[in-house]
Amino acid sequence: MENDTIKKGNQYIMNSYARFPIVFDRGEKVYLYDDKGKKYLDFVAGIAVNCLGYANQEFIDAINEQLKKLNHVSNLYWIEPAVEVAEKLAKYSGLDQVFYCNSGAEAVEAAIKLSRIYSQKNKSEECYEIISMNQSFHGRTMGALSLTGQEKYHNNLKPLLSGVNRAQINDLSSLQAQITENTSAIIIEPIQGEGGINPVDQEYLEEVRKICDKKDIVLIFDEVQTGIGRTGELFGFQKYGVVPDIVTCAKGLGNGIPIGAIVAKKKFSVEFTPGTHASTFGGNGIACSAAKVVLDQLMEKGLLQSIKKRGEHLANKLSELKDKFNIIKDVRGIGLIQGIELTIPVSDIVGACMEKGLLLVPSGANVIRFVPPLIITDEQIDEGISILESVLEEI
Repeated sequence: MENDTIKKGNQYIMNSYARFPIVFDRGEKVYLYDDKGKKYLDFVAGIAVNCLGYANQEFIDAINEQLKKLNHVSNLYWIEPAVEVAEKLAKYSGLDQVFYCNSGAEAVEAAIKLSRIYSQKNKSEECYEIISMNQSFHGRTMGALSLTGQEKYHNNLKPLLSGVNRAQINDLSSLQAQITENTSAIIIEPIQGEGGINPVDQEYLEEVRKICDKKDIVLIFDEVQTGIGRTGELFGFQKYGVVPDIVTCAKGLGNGIPIGAIVAKKKFSVEFTPGTHASTFGGNGIACSAAKVVLDQLMEKGLLQSIKKRGEHLANKLSELKDKFNIIKDVRGIGLIQGIELTIPVSDIVGACMEKGLLLVPSGANVIRFVPPLIITDEQIDEGISILESVLEEI
């Protein structure tokens, strides 16, 4: 008999997601429980969103307190939570100023606009081209989608934004071939999250930074998935020691409360003046109260150091699986964004793990992505790997 919630959902919600036939009811720390009471270990975290897991009391209290005071005011006025979080983002990133929005795609759109405004005011009106990478993913809105280097997302949506050129990640000659006098920006994910968990090479990123400095090209790092502690640093770029001009963030910043942002060097951020860009809900007090708890947990209460250790443990356990199963071609990633590439499609493996109480998410057809809540323990990692191992043994 079909679940009543699923039946109504199919009737009233547009079918833009291939949803699994599960209705989740509640969560606690790194576990989710469906409406029948079944328990699942969550290695998906809302796809790298729920960094503090579920039912974090400090998080709940902060949102409740803000709700008692103010739910929303226009950005025509100041509110303390937005200023506090902007100060923390600037301080901990080493950049200067923040623009708030509501999602990763919106953050990418803001980065596109800021880079184009800078280039057209300071170089030429023809300087609007942006170089993105093959296999990249930057969002579903039209500008972000235009930068996304995966044709499957472009079906029936052309024409896309003009002036977008593509290069191959970690291939400097491919990038240089796309650069013209009208190149405004280069956008890179430090790890391609949707494209197969593909990290950027250190030397490549250093050379890209030098090129951007020489040619006055805006360097954008899209850290919607890698940012907010997932790599063991607040931002992935801090692992590389290569500082962008603009960085995008969202996902983990709100631990499930919608919020996005870009953080930029002042040379570029000053180009956003009244009327150039806006977001009705950007910097909302509830969202910023949530983000403040996330940043405090990461930067002031030791969570960031824990992520580095948990990430090493996860990588070691995945490497052990690779040694045992020849269908695993590669293990790659940083911190708590890891992936295993298999010689076979992974959808059946993900489904079998779900049946056994482990939630996983693919990254492309042949890669399983591991992006658990950042509060996960070694014991919970072992629990998840044990379930995955049992499924692989049955193949």
